[in-house]
Amino acid sequence: MYKVAVIGERDSIYGFAALGLETYPVTEHEEAAKTLKTLAEGEYAVIYITESLQTELELEIDRYVANYLPAIIPIPGVSGNTGKGMRNVKKSVERAVGSDIIFNNEV
Repeated sequence: MYKVAVIGERDSIYGFAALGLETYPVTEHEEAAKTLKTLAEGEYAVIYITESLQTELELEIDRYVANYLPAIIPIPGVSGNTGKGMRNVKKSVERAVGSDIIFNNEV
C-alpha cells in the first residue's frame, strides 16, 4: 500500500501528523535532499513539500517529474504562499492539455 509524506520546516508540517500523514521535518539542504530521495524511492505515492523547500531542491525534484509516482506537491509553509505551487499546476495542465486553460494573469 502506498503512503503519503510531508517534508519541510517543522513549524510548517507538524499539523499534518494530526491528520495521520507521515511528517519529515528537515533543516539542512543535504538532509532534505537525502530524505526526499529516500521517500521518492520508497513506497510513497504522494510527497507534500513546502514551497520554500521545493525551491531549494529543484534539481533533486526534477529527477522525479517524469515518473508516474511519486507525485511531489508543493504546499505553502509558515512563510506564506509564494505562488510556485500554482505555477507548477499551470505548467502541468499546459503539458497535458496542450494549451493554457487557466486564464488568471496573476500566475
